[in-house]
Amino acid sequence: MSDLPTGAAPVSEPPLGSLLDSAGRAAVALVRAVPPGGSAGAAPTPCAEYDVRALVNHLFQVVVEFRELALKRPSDFSVTPDRLGADPEWREGFAGAVGELVRAWSSPGAEEGTTGAMDLPARTVGCMVLLDLAVHGWDLARALGVPYDPDPDGVGVVGVLERAGAEMAPTARAMGMFGEPVAVAGADRWARLLALTGRDPGWEPPDGDDA
Repeated sequence: MSDLPTGAAPVSEPPLGSLLDSAGRAAVALVRAVPPGGSAGAAPTPCAEYDVRALVNHLFQVVVEFRELALKRPSDFSVTPDRLGADPEWREGFAGAVGELVRAWSSPGAEEGTTGAMDLPARTVGCMVLLDLAVHGWDLARALGVPYDPDPDGVGVVGVLERAGAEMAPTARAMGMFGEPVAVAGADRWARLLALTGRDPGWEPPDGDDA
C-alpha cells in the first residue's frame, strides 16, 4: 500500500470536515433529485457496475461506514443494504447520514492516527470517502442528466482530490477500484481527475436518454 498517501494534509489544504460538507451537499442535492419510480432506478450510470438504484445504495453505505472510520470504529462493506427499498424516506435518510459523516470527520482527532482494518492514515481514509462522494456524485448527475459541481462551497475539493487521486491511483487500479485511465485532451482539472479513475468525462446515457 505504499502508493497511498501516508500522512497528514499539507499545510495549505483545508480540513476534511469542510471538504466533505461541500461535496456532501452536492451529493444530497443529487439524491433528492432522483425521481420516484422503478424506471429511474434502473437507469445506467457511467460506473458500469451500478444502475442508479445500486449507486445510491452504494453511496449510502459509503457515507455510513466511513462515518464509523472517522470515529475509529470497525466498518463493514461486505453487504450493501437496499436502503431505498427499506425506507420510503430514504432521501432524507441519506441527507441525515451525510450530516453525521461531516460531523464525525470534523470532530477533534478525526484526522489523526490511523483507522480501518488496514491501519491507513486517517487523512487518507477521509480522502477516500471524499473521492467516492465527488466522483460517484458525478456518476449520478450524468445518469440523471443534471448539472453537477463537486464543490459548491468552493473550498478546494478538486485540488485535494487531484493530489490524493494521483497517490491512490496505482493501488486503487490494482484493486479494481479505478479503471484504466482515459486519455483526454484539453480537459479541465475535474475532467482529468475523472479520467484518472477510468471514466469518460463525455459519457452520456445510452441513446442520449437520461433517467
